Amino acid sequence: MKTITACDLGIEVTDALGVFRWLVASFLMGKRIRSAVAVEAYRILVDQKGLDTPLKLAQTSHPTLVRLLGQAGYARYDQSTARRLLGLSKKVQAELDAQLDALREASNAEGFKRWLLSFEGVGPKTVEIFMREGLGQLTMLHGH
Repeated sequence: MKTITACDLGIEVTDALGVFRWLVASFLMGKRIRSAVAVEAYRILVDQKGLDTPLKLAQTSHPTLVRLLGQAGYARYDQSTARRLLGLSKKVQAELDAQLDALREASNAEGFKRWLLSFEGVGPKTVEIFMREGLGQLTMLHGH
C-alpha cells in the first residue's frame, strides 16, 4: 500500500487550516484501520460535509460524526473516534495559532510533537504520519 500524502488528499499544509486538515487526516490514518477507510472518512467529513475548520468540526454533534464515520466504514471505532475528533477540534481551535507561532520562532519540532501527543487518541503513529510532511512544509515557508 502506497503512502498517502497530504497532496493526495488535496491538502496544502501551508497555513493553520492546512495543518488542521492534515492533522485530521493523520488522526484518521493513525488508527488500526485500512487506509482506504481513513481516506474515505476524511473525504466525507471534509470534502463532502465541509467540516474543514476546527470550529465547524467542533460544532458537529457526536451522533452526526458517528454516522459519517460509519458511512466510511469506521464501524468499530466510530464512537471513540467521533469523541476524540470533537476533542481534537476544540483543542486545535484554542491552541493551534500559539503552537504554530512557537514553532516558527524556535523551529522547535519536539515541542510541537509533544503538543500533538497531548491529544486523546493521538499516538506515535499519528504523529509520525503528520510530521512526515506537516512540519517540513511549514518550516520551509518561514525560511528556517
